[in-house]
Amino acid sequence: MHTILKSEKKEVTIGFDKPFVIIGEKLNPTGIKKLGQALVERNMDYVKHLAKRQVDWGADVLDINVGHPQIEEAEVMPLVVEAVQSVTDVPLCIDSNEPKILEAGLNAIKGGKPLVNSVNGEEKQLSTVLPIVKARGAAVIGLTIGDEGIPPTAEGRLAAAAKVIERAAKIGIPIEDIIIDPLVMTVGHDSKAATVTLKAIEMIKKEFDVNISLGASNVSFGLPDRHSVNAAMLSIAMLTGATTSITDPIKLGSTIRATDLLMGRDPNSMRYLKYFRATEKLREAEAAAK
Repeated sequence: MHTILKSEKKEVTIGFDKPFVIIGEKLNPTGIKKLGQALVERNMDYVKHLAKRQVDWGADVLDINVGHPQIEEAEVMPLVVEAVQSVTDVPLCIDSNEPKILEAGLNAIKGGKPLVNSVNGEEKQLSTVLPIVKARGAAVIGLTIGDEGIPPTAEGRLAAAAKVIERAAKIGIPIEDIIIDPLVMTVGHDSKAATVTLKAIEMIKKEFDVNISLGASNVSFGLPDRHSVNAAMLSIAMLTGATTSITDPIKLGSTIRATDLLMGRDPNSMRYLKYFRATEKLREAEAAAK
């Protein structure tokens, strides 16, 4: 099962037989105060910096989220999309569950086939977001959330995934354009949280053979040395069936490249070696600029 995303100049294929796809997460003001202030001031210089840096460090796609209480998101989203497209040529992912904001972002993308993050199994979301995805010819991430929230079991998340896939199919969205996120909860709160997610990945992949996304960093909230926990979770999830993640390419790019190598997705280690050489130069350049 291949999910193909496109910009005007680049095509990215997501699939279990392909290298893992990194969707850069840093164009999101949550936790990045400087970006939030830049969006309030409509200063796109910092936006361009974050976009270019993530691509330099290995992001294949960029997620764009402008959620901030002090801005009109539907007005700012197109400005951010245009700024990002002026400095990068990777496919984009528009991140919002508000139809007006989604449409504003998607309309600003020049051609290609973008990704929408996200829809879930709640009736309101299905009826408002999926038609926008269909009209734009986009792909979409479906979260395994139902009307009663996040199911506590892998079986419940399989059922939530089935609902999203079924409703998308009814309006003509092909199954290859649906990526399912089985949701990673924190193991600091529930020691079985990761195993539930991993079982859900296996079940969803077996039942539907769709591509699987996850936000690995959720697993480590409240724990020390979060990076090690996140990296371990991501590697196990990749082996289990995950094919893409909205994550930090700077912190987890090396883990992803190494796991791809160990899974036989990197003939002659060429991709890993190229990544290592490129990031060594980036580290040196960034250290010299400080």
